[in-house]
Amino acid sequence: MTLTTLDWSIVAVYFLLVLIVGLMVSKKAGSSVSEFFLSGRNMPWWLLGVSMVATTFSADTPNLVTGLVREDGVAGNWAWWAFLLTGMLTVFVYAKLWRRSMVLTDVEFYELRYSGQAAAFLRGFRALYLGLIFNVVVMGAVSLAAIKFGEIVLGMPGWLTLLIAGSITIAYSAFGGLKAVVITDFVQFILAMIGSIWACWYLINLEEVGGLSTLLEHKNVLDKTALLPDFSNPSIWVPVLMVPLAVQWWASYYPGAEPGGGGYIAQRMFSAKDEKNAIGATLLFNIAHYALRPWPWILIALASLVIFPELADIQSVFPNLSEDKLGHDVAYPAMLTLLPPGLLGLVAASLIAAFMSTISTQLNLGASYLVNDFYQRFIKPDATQKQLVRAAQLFTVISAIMGLGLGLLLTDAGQAFRLLLLLGAGTGLIYILRWFWWRISAATEIIAMIASLLIAGYFTFFQHTFESWQTIVIGAGLTTFIWIVATFLTPPTDDATLRNFYRKIKPGGPGWDAVIAKAHAEGDMIQKETGQLPLEILCVLIGSITVFAVLFATGNWVYGNASLAGMLTLASVCGAAFLFWAWGKLRTE
Repeated sequence: MTLTTLDWSIVAVYFLLVLIVGLMVSKKAGSSVSEFFLSGRNMPWWLLGVSMVATTFSADTPNLVTGLVREDGVAGNWAWWAFLLTGMLTVFVYAKLWRRSMVLTDVEFYELRYSGQAAAFLRGFRALYLGLIFNVVVMGAVSLAAIKFGEIVLGMPGWLTLLIAGSITIAYSAFGGLKAVVITDFVQFILAMIGSIWACWYLINLEEVGGLSTLLEHKNVLDKTALLPDFSNPSIWVPVLMVPLAVQWWASYYPGAEPGGGGYIAQRMFSAKDEKNAIGATLLFNIAHYALRPWPWILIALASLVIFPELADIQSVFPNLSEDKLGHDVAYPAMLTLLPPGLLGLVAASLIAAFMSTISTQLNLGASYLVNDFYQRFIKPDATQKQLVRAAQLFTVISAIMGLGLGLLLTDAGQAFRLLLLLGAGTGLIYILRWFWWRISAATEIIAMIASLLIAGYFTFFQHTFESWQTIVIGAGLTTFIWIVATFLTPPTDDATLRNFYRKIKPGGPGWDAVIAKAHAEGDMIQKETGQLPLEILCVLIGSITVFAVLFATGNWVYGNASLAGMLTLASVCGAAFLFWAWGKLRTE
């Protein structure tokens, strides 16, 4: 099915809407870099939380979920479900610390926490690495999904899809800054959720699928519905469940799930009104991202096993699809072509919105690194606010061209997902511990980055005998060992920087006792912060259990397992009650 005039009209109205939003806020956004990148640090929790969710709902997310379900069953989603653990750690431990730092970017944090030339180098290097390399890979993965969507649903070449949607995204991102991104995110998320739920309802009720009960009993689907992998087969449950829960969530630096918070999650926390709003935003994000959103995609993926059981079935229906773009992930856009006029236009607009939401966030975030942490810090420290905003707009355009161009070279959503996991494997524990252990230094992070890049390069280009999950475990283990040894062999951060950091952030915990004791011995009577780590860690555990309970309760209601669904629902209610009680106990400034 091709888009009708009605479908194209819906898409056009959406394009016009986001352009209007960008132009409306462009004047204020251009007044300073704080306005352009943080919207004046005055954003409410609910708007920031929805923005985080919208950003993670990129055009490649349904494709990724579909590929996981078709290849490994519903349990394959543990590859990203496990990141809930680091998400909850960010909510209850790190959100208030990030907001308290008052930095413009998480890369600026390096010269707050570390000292000397090593800290300056680390800040500049990470700015270029995250702003140009890592950020471009993320945008490339998202662009790949837009290309496949364009070729299958819109019936146009991938480059043309990127040109149209990318140009509009560049326009409102470059003129409106973060405020335009966050406001359009809100609209995009609502549109995306309506589109995915409505499309799910329609597709599972197609005559070929036969409704939900018939779908779940279909021979192609029966062995794909389990929420947990087969524990009788280690070759299945070890990579699908154990590795994500035991290693991946803390070891890998992945966009939206950075250990200890970071990237656009940190950017949203910086822009919150206060610490309470920062915590509320990240909590809303984790609930919506993991518990509320996945099931429409999962059900469409299961339905695709009935309509397109093999890749050859997709290829026969879409013979013009580029051969290097054919994979299980394209089953999602293939299913969307079965939608009727009007609904197809709404879903098309929602997926274009998802693409634009993620790209706009990555563009703004990448520009913040390049402007604040490289251009102003090292090239032109005396630049005016106007010059900095102009530089931000220029970097936005350059980054967009690089990211969209990479999308034309990639072939599979899972390929980009695995590459991103491997690139950061082993560095994640540093981002968790550096707030609470004084001995970690700039040299620790530099050595960890070099080790991670070399190991990732080796496994990507030279060593092909290991499975992808094995490379992540080995990479994480080697990198972690290397940076721990390096920490004790390299000089620590100077005393003045450590003491200033402790006074400003007030991290608490025993990891700063040596710094405090030395300060007291020298007559600098730093007040020891008791902190609330035990309560915060308990909230992390209860919060994770609660969100997983909601996720699995929803699945079991869908599957018709009423008794188990009821027990999980009760568990989620009890968990929510505890978190509500704990919310009043958590101290913020």
